[in-house]
Amino acid sequence: MGRIHDKILHAVNQQSYQPMKARILARRLGLAGGAYGEFRTALNDLVQQGRIEINNSQAIRKSGAKPSLKGTYRTMSSGGGFVKPSPVDGVASPEIRIFPENSNNAANGDLVAIQILRRGNADRPPTGQIISVMERKSHQFVGTYWEKAGEGFVKVDGAVFSQSIVIGDPTTKNVKPGDKVVFDMIRFPSPEERGEGVITELLGPQGDPGVETLAIIRSYNLPDVFPPDVLDEAHHVAENFSEQDFDGRVDYTKHTVVTVDPIDAKDFDDAVQVELDPASGHWTLWVHIADVAHFVKQGGALDREARSRATSIYLPGKVIPMFPETISNHLASLQQDKVRYVQTVIIDFDPKGRKTTVSFERGVIKVKKRFHYEQLMAFLDKTPEAPEVPADIGAMLERMKALAIILRGRRFHRGSLELDMPEAKLEFDKDGRVSGAHNSVNDLSHQIIEEFMLAANEAVAEQLHNLGVKFLRRIHPDPEPSKQKAFAAFVRTLGYQIDNPEDRFTLQRILAESSHKPEKHAVHYAMLRSLKQAIYSEKEEGHYALASTYYCHFTSPIRRYPDLTIHRQLTRWKRTGKASYDETELMFLGEHCSGMERRAALAERDLVKVKLLEFMSKQLGEHKMAIITGVAEYGFFAQIVDLPVEGMVHITTLNDDNYLFDAESHSLTGLKFKRRYRLGDKVEVEIAKVDMAKKQMDLRPVISMEEQKKKPTRK
Repeated sequence: MGRIHDKILHAVNQQSYQPMKARILARRLGLAGGAYGEFRTALNDLVQQGRIEINNSQAIRKSGAKPSLKGTYRTMSSGGGFVKPSPVDGVASPEIRIFPENSNNAANGDLVAIQILRRGNADRPPTGQIISVMERKSHQFVGTYWEKAGEGFVKVDGAVFSQSIVIGDPTTKNVKPGDKVVFDMIRFPSPEERGEGVITELLGPQGDPGVETLAIIRSYNLPDVFPPDVLDEAHHVAENFSEQDFDGRVDYTKHTVVTVDPIDAKDFDDAVQVELDPASGHWTLWVHIADVAHFVKQGGALDREARSRATSIYLPGKVIPMFPETISNHLASLQQDKVRYVQTVIIDFDPKGRKTTVSFERGVIKVKKRFHYEQLMAFLDKTPEAPEVPADIGAMLERMKALAIILRGRRFHRGSLELDMPEAKLEFDKDGRVSGAHNSVNDLSHQIIEEFMLAANEAVAEQLHNLGVKFLRRIHPDPEPSKQKAFAAFVRTLGYQIDNPEDRFTLQRILAESSHKPEKHAVHYAMLRSLKQAIYSEKEEGHYALASTYYCHFTSPIRRYPDLTIHRQLTRWKRTGKASYDETELMFLGEHCSGMERRAALAERDLVKVKLLEFMSKQLGEHKMAIITGVAEYGFFAQIVDLPVEGMVHITTLNDDNYLFDAESHSLTGLKFKRRYRLGDKVEVEIAKVDMAKKQMDLRPVISMEEQKKKPTRK
């Protein structure tokens, strides 16, 4: 949509606007004379879209046919975004898709008023336009400085604003063209004039790896510095810690306890031990979790800052911890051969893996051996790279494997769903630039620890539920039936039999049947899109994907604040027999922690994308295999197979045929040659263009010579 469309909409939606005829409005907008033809064309477009109306007296007025809603705007890196409408009379509405041309210069997190342009259905969300920005989330933005005719401008990172922002007196920060800067928006842009800002911080030259990381930190307002009182409290706690003080704790320091973590981990939250009673065949699992609550007093400076951050943030090449490193990487971290305080869950299982008894203790451990996942897997596979370990530890590792396999089998027997969505890990050169990537693995070594952590989380949640107290659960709501029906319709187009898409065992079967077939990616992506997002909440709901009735996060208090609240409730219950928590406080805390979790995920994804786009910008014209991750009327999105970076193939580049979009099968199909692009399909693409400012990559499909020789399909 062009600037003339924007000007008309801006004028008509002003509160002071009075309906007027076309020529009068054109004159007021400076579009009379030679520009009047373009004005009339834009006017007709807006009428057809239902965004303005012409009444019986031929006067132009804003559309009154569709009532407006308000909600929070969430941007997407590909442009445009979604608005989650505020509940009306307690009833939630579905998210509204906002295309870039309808965003009205709204930024991520803004409270906006919207109008519905097209109702949604089972196959697609409703679409709308942002009428006005009611409240700005932030006035701080990040972008790249440039100059023209002696005037300074900043091109804001991402597809937020369509035009650059005018900057007054950039010389005060010694800014040079090409520098990344932080600026405060003094006047937001409108169709009539550019926005205006003032530079508050010079980050450095665009393209420098450290500068790009800092730009993401500032864009998302991530807290990268701890206040002095927080650091002071952390140092005070460390100075007063004594490894000889076991008072009120169970001594586990002589037990065979191990940790298993990523090779580059520094904050060790959890340690485990497994024993088997040969007489009864019963298993005992000890899950020891760092007792962060002992060091972080509720209401103190450490607690205040951790609550605000809510989570540690893992950016490529940089970690922004929830606690200062004195706590996260030292005092609370379960390091090998160090005396450490823990909260322990002890679970007894019968030979079939059924939970029989559970107990909770405040303990002290000394980790006997630290493993990283690759070492554990090498030991279990008996490869030449396997580390040498004492006999007692080796025997326990085998017990860990046996118990985990039993627990995993029981979890899937009850209907747990597991999507195979490999996560790519970036590889960097000595200068911090991306040199490649590899997919992370989810082998048996990871699954062992996963099963033990899930068992502990469930045991704690069930205990708090049985006490009848409110606590912060990790819930995963059931999918919308309409989404499940849409998924079923899609997999039927692939030849799968599915009668009841709401039956989790049917979904399990579809995932299993597709796991070794070419359409695996299509099926797993489609199911992922049919599911809701897991959140923190005080509501008594279970976890759909895990098929778990009671679930919370308990096992990572160093990096997640909700886990810390659970630790405090357990400690209070052990000491006083009470574990209550204010329900309203939990509601707000759940919303806050869920929001901070999303912010962390978006920041990580954004920085990964920036680093990968820079890498891809040096590969223009090269051909890559990609997986289609989204399909729409205007084209499709595809992610490069060996790199977690997504680009767009616009419909205009599919110039070999006229393509028809089918929402049910999530596909674009050529009318003449019947060539099809479908969600989850692997396609060969060419890297056509990389726009670092907009954080976008354009792709073009590569059609093989055999495909080009195909003759049109006749009816």
